[in-house]
Amino acid sequence: MKILIVGNGGREHALAWKLRRDAPAAELFATQPNPGIARLATAVDLPPSDVGAVTLWAEGTRPDLTIIGPEVPLALGLGDALRQRGLPVFGPGASAARIEASKAFAKDLMARACVPTAAHRTFTSWPEAQAYISAADAPIVVKASGLAAGKGAIVCPSTGEALAAAKSMLTGGAFGAAGSEIVVEEFMEGEELSVFALTDGHDAVLMLPSQDYKRAGEGDTGPNTGGMGSYAPVPIATEATVGLVRDRIISPVLEGLRDAGAPFRGLLYAGLMITGSGPKVVEFNCRFGDPETQALLPLMKSSLLDLMIPIARDGSISGAACDWEDGAALNTVLASAGYPGSYENGKEITLPPRSDRQDRLLVFHAGTRDTDGRLLTNGGRVLSVVGVGGDLEEARARSLAGADVIRFEGKTLRRDIGWRAFSSDARATGS
Repeated sequence: MKILIVGNGGREHALAWKLRRDAPAAELFATQPNPGIARLATAVDLPPSDVGAVTLWAEGTRPDLTIIGPEVPLALGLGDALRQRGLPVFGPGASAARIEASKAFAKDLMARACVPTAAHRTFTSWPEAQAYISAADAPIVVKASGLAAGKGAIVCPSTGEALAAAKSMLTGGAFGAAGSEIVVEEFMEGEELSVFALTDGHDAVLMLPSQDYKRAGEGDTGPNTGGMGSYAPVPIATEATVGLVRDRIISPVLEGLRDAGAPFRGLLYAGLMITGSGPKVVEFNCRFGDPETQALLPLMKSSLLDLMIPIARDGSISGAACDWEDGAALNTVLASAGYPGSYENGKEITLPPRSDRQDRLLVFHAGTRDTDGRLLTNGGRVLSVVGVGGDLEEARARSLAGADVIRFEGKTLRRDIGWRAFSSDARATGS
């Protein structure tokens, strides 16, 4: 079996790791793989977002399955191009990928489907946005409607900060074309939760809920990033809460996409806020989340490939389910100094011996490159260090111990990933 993985970050390394376990004899290919992926897959020296070139390669090689990791090639229609050539694809077409590529589209879809989310308004005009924000109560959330690598949502504690954020997008070119349309929405109080749904467009298999930490600084301070860490399972994700997510969010959205002529086949990611009145949608993504995937897949006992194949072949996953290992996993992201702002590449990385890691300590590569046998930094988020343990405390200790022995100049990390869960434990025990 031949499998092509489109993408070359930490998420794709985790996917390659899981697929290698699910199908040891499969022939894996990956577009411009980082050094971690390159140990598992044959390199295809094509940019993941070059739809024409990737399609031409796939047409000639005829992979049995193509998995599209990042949002950009999905939004550009790579899934459509491959399906038109009769190739099985895990990932939605461009029309369905708008649920991530356009926050305005997603908000309109949720309104039609009666899916709970924050009250909002959409703007392309600065004077209109200025008038609306000036009359609104703070805090306010200002979001670039388009794709902004997870950095386009700004929580503004004051009206003045919201005005500055909106103006920077609509008139100052912040986030480029992604910020030419903005969504201004109410601030929601609660705890965040990430829920992944593997779906054939009708039925959905929900994966183990996880929690992502977007802010750069400890205590959830500083600017938004692509994600500084994650963990699973999450104490607030009770069976009742997950049932509400399925019934009030995932199922209505899939139906709404079908009604809009944009059926969704692939991985639908619901970023949620668990509020006092129940789960509400913060955002949708059209693909596996990063860094949540790196924490989830080491806990997945059943085969991911067995679910991906029928979805990619226009089949059904009705009646399917995922099995999970007992215990927990926690992912600490190691980033370059300055991220999510400007940062330098080319810092040499020292990793612990692979024999010291095994399955209880996993290091997934993201922004790395190999130059003359030296492992160097090559991005803002450099590595995901995943600890697996019998409980969250053990997983966190193993992750941080692994993070501490990895060396590169300017290494930054958050040491408090999972703090909400530990705070909940402390409250529950009265400590």
